[in-house]
Amino acid sequence: MDDLKQALSDVVPQERPDGQDNRRLLFGLYLDPLRMDEVLERCRQALTKRSPLLLGVLNAAKVVKLRKDPVLRASLLECDLLLADGQSVVWASTLLRRRLPERVTGIDLFEKLLGLAHREGLSVYLLGARADVLELLEMRLQERFPGLKIVGRNDGYFPDSEAARVAADIRNSGADMLFIGMASPKKEIFLGSFKDALDVPILHGVGGSFDVLAGITRRAPVRWQRMGMEWAFRLLQEPRRMWRRYLTTNAEFLLLTAREFFAPSPPFRSTKNTRLVEPATGDKP
Repeated sequence: MDDLKQALSDVVPQERPDGQDNRRLLFGLYLDPLRMDEVLERCRQALTKRSPLLLGVLNAAKVVKLRKDPVLRASLLECDLLLADGQSVVWASTLLRRRLPERVTGIDLFEKLLGLAHREGLSVYLLGARADVLELLEMRLQERFPGLKIVGRNDGYFPDSEAARVAADIRNSGADMLFIGMASPKKEIFLGSFKDALDVPILHGVGGSFDVLAGITRRAPVRWQRMGMEWAFRLLQEPRRMWRRYLTTNAEFLLLTAREFFAPSPPFRSTKNTRLVEPATGDKP
């Protein structure tokens, strides 16, 4: 019993070592205990100062994968704000007595930022997906947000030799927000190489959100989202491809949560001052 009390006393909310805020240490990462409106306010501040704010989100799959994927882990440590994308992460934070107030999903934040850009005349750049999906996405966004200032776009299938050119195009566009729909590790490598040279205040990796907003794939109904069952909805759509992934991932996440309860993970070491890779050859943006 004394050991259990000691374990519980070790998992109360902890302040970040730099004393900047009261982030929650979960699974070796510091998460920001913010609601959506608070995240948007941080984004407004970054836009006003035109200082870079890299947004990141964490779900159960990433919690499992980051243990074996140093590129993913480094990219999460680079984030200026790290938010709970998965409902399972929010539930785990409550169980571990490091409560996060709510789930802030990457796609919901993407849509909120698009709305902010539309209302305030801010500009956006779209990077990722196939060229045809990107074209369809832009058309759908203009239907939903008439007059939205899309100052540039580039598909996510450019060769490494073109990375510097893409970065220069983003910088020259003068965009206020960059939304990245590229797969890992290409997204992480690109940001790790060029983040500081892009001169964009808001940088947000949106995963498969381009496909969803373009109407290519369906998102789970709101009721399923609230129950934390989006994975099950996707499983129903692609059972042969997804069943093994979700079975192993969900089981591993439960085991990691149980381990975290009794033996909290120490924070991973930051790699903030190191590049994931060197930029591609050619002129730097």
